[in-house]
Amino acid sequence: MAVELDEQLLEILACPSEDHAPLRAGTPDDPDADVLTCTECGRQFPVRDGIPVLLLDEAIQPGKDTVEDAGEQ
Repeated sequence: MAVELDEQLLEILACPSEDHAPLRAGTPDDPDADVLTCTECGRQFPVRDGIPVLLLDEAIQPGKDTVEDAGEQ
């Protein structure tokens, strides 16, 4: 299911990492994925029950497949 967030909210959300880049809905490979992807670092933040989880510990790192993999660094 695609991420359904208010456009105004999506415009002000930013990656919590140092670069604070804008986020976009979905992933480059799956625009309907339930994640927000950072336009700078590529981290993917899950959207659970319509709520973006913008925690670096919960982010999927670029090149990782699952949220669990992100915690193994």
